[in-house]
Amino acid sequence: MRQPSDPETVMGDDHRQSLIEQETARANVDEEPLSANQRDFDGTRNWVIAILCASYTVFHLAVMNVYPLETWAYRLSHVGGGLALGFLLYSSTRFSDAVSKRSPLSMALLALAGAGILYGFAGVAAIWINGTILGERLPPAWAMQSFGLPLALGTGLAILNGWLFPDRNRARFDAGDVLLTIATIAAIGYIIFFARQLQLRAGMPMALPGDMWASITGVMLIIELTRRLAGMALVIIAGVFVAYAFLGPWLPGIFQHRGYDAKRFFSYIFTDNGILSAPIAISSTYIILFVVFAAFLQTTRVGEYFVNLAFAAAGHKRGGPAKVAIFASGLMGMINGTSAGNVVATGSLTIPMMKKVGYKPQTSASVEAAASTGGQIMPPIMGAGAFIMAEITGIAYMEIVYAAIIPAVIYFISVYFMVDLAAQKADMKGLPRDQLPKLNVLIKQVYLFSPILVLIGALFAGYSVIRCGTYAMMAAAVVSWFTPHAMGPARLFHALDQGARMVLQLVAVCATAGIIVGVIALTGIGARFSTVLLSLADQSQIFALFFAMVVSIILGMGMPTTAAYAVAASVIAPGVINLGVEPLVAHLFIFYFAVMSAITPPVALAAYAGSALAGSDPVRTSVESFRIGLAAFVVPYMFFFSPAMLLDGAWHEILHVAVTAVIGVYLLSCAVQGWFLGHANMVLRGLLALGGLSMIAGGWLSDGIGIGVAALCFFIQKQTHTAAPQD
Repeated sequence: MRQPSDPETVMGDDHRQSLIEQETARANVDEEPLSANQRDFDGTRNWVIAILCASYTVFHLAVMNVYPLETWAYRLSHVGGGLALGFLLYSSTRFSDAVSKRSPLSMALLALAGAGILYGFAGVAAIWINGTILGERLPPAWAMQSFGLPLALGTGLAILNGWLFPDRNRARFDAGDVLLTIATIAAIGYIIFFARQLQLRAGMPMALPGDMWASITGVMLIIELTRRLAGMALVIIAGVFVAYAFLGPWLPGIFQHRGYDAKRFFSYIFTDNGILSAPIAISSTYIILFVVFAAFLQTTRVGEYFVNLAFAAAGHKRGGPAKVAIFASGLMGMINGTSAGNVVATGSLTIPMMKKVGYKPQTSASVEAAASTGGQIMPPIMGAGAFIMAEITGIAYMEIVYAAIIPAVIYFISVYFMVDLAAQKADMKGLPRDQLPKLNVLIKQVYLFSPILVLIGALFAGYSVIRCGTYAMMAAAVVSWFTPHAMGPARLFHALDQGARMVLQLVAVCATAGIIVGVIALTGIGARFSTVLLSLADQSQIFALFFAMVVSIILGMGMPTTAAYAVAASVIAPGVINLGVEPLVAHLFIFYFAVMSAITPPVALAAYAGSALAGSDPVRTSVESFRIGLAAFVVPYMFFFSPAMLLDGAWHEILHVAVTAVIGVYLLSCAVQGWFLGHANMVLRGLLALGGLSMIAGGWLSDGIGIGVAALCFFIQKQTHTAAPQD
């Protein structure tokens, strides 16, 4: 199994691939040697991008820790820098080494695009020079009135050229992508310059034409980069919402609204009610901080220590590599902001090991997908979900972290049960000890856990999240000095570079999610949808939660966790809360299922990533990953019925629901796997499922029924196994 190559080796999605298929395809790219000139230029190109990426990371760390900027300017810089780097780094389609010649039509499109973008850039530059250097004098009339339309048209033509005539040569910067980078600087630069004034006139009649055209350009750029990095699913959803903002007067029923003109809509969308709302607020702070922390762990090889220690401790056990995958992927997944990205990062090691002990490629990929997805709900970081939830709800971050502990542990226990039962069923063995890392050697390096301990300790000591993440990065660098992979200037530069590359997808999808959130806020569709949800549920909380589950999973298909939760929370949460469900319960419920969408067919991004690494069928892998995580789909209903599972209650109540929840998911796991002290027939599997589901409510009567059913199944199995030798 080849290790994934650098991000620039495979760019784009051919208008059909998701980000996950792009990322995992890196492992299968057959690179042909370049000519000397190509290698020289390619090396220069890579160095330019690396320096820009490292600078992007340093900028964020400096602003968060040393030199704070005004909020709007910082968020816009975050978005603009991410867009510019994204267009330089990721082409509109898959790279190859073939040298291609431009067609006359492509050259004509680029010439027109270049003329429009450069004219718009010159206009924005004139506005900035007059306003900043020449003392707030009025900018030239041509700059204020005419820069926007050419800029927007040029951007559209450059995007169209990328679709029709992509440059597949990795040894050079594509002219169209360079033009899109210039367009990004012009559009975002204009919005940053007028940030304070735009905040006052956005969405109002006094909004200027320049505000509209700069915003239109920015929206086009965000949508295009999202297409390149996250596939078409999120792009289509965002397109539907944008169309809804304009088609409202002609729509029926609850979908009807008065409609908005382009100037009001697009100027509104670039405010903290839209693109700069909670998703980008979190992306520009907590997400990038912990993604860079993950890059530090990878660069210093500290992250590998977690995996090696798990292999040394459990690799020889029955189905050991799969159990290692649960631990390692869960640990790294809580830091990494995307389930599929975590599959690619850890699966390249765990999937081959699982296959080696007898797991089918499909099962290996499914276990990795389920474990990596679970990392998104594991405190204290929860893949940045806890921070977004705190921003949206106003609930204290530490309260969310405490509440999420037991549900997350129950999820991983359920996946462990599934793996262990599958290993029993197939009579699997672990890896020989001579093929595993030496536990006694690794124990001596236990200090490599220091970054995680520093992070958790600082969080519980009450330091700010940003300060905690910074301390954890520093700890990773310091402990690496006691290993062969000490972090010096070169490794530091590499970590800063990789951190920026890893965060670009999240910048794009969070900005696109902000567009959707802005449409929901502007049109009021969220409140109307909540009204419909209330009427459909007929004042039943359980029906409302079922609808919320379905909508969360559907929204999450094809979208990263952060974007899926942000959109689902805006649309669904108000209605559920209006029915009397506690806000924390409602948001955790929605977040949980938005995360689970990564392993839910037909669009299971984490499973697709695992299937590419394992060489298995993506659809079958997604179905099996859904089965492995199926028992965990009842956990949100458990904490709805039993608030004690969210640590809301006396200690004996918390202990009661935790223990019975473990028993419940074990029975469900046995039912799904068809194994309970031995092979279980369909009748026995039905009884096991009934017993597991009866323990959802957390009451003494329902738990007694579940335990009684489990005892009956135990008796039946014992009788069957005793009678079998006599037959």
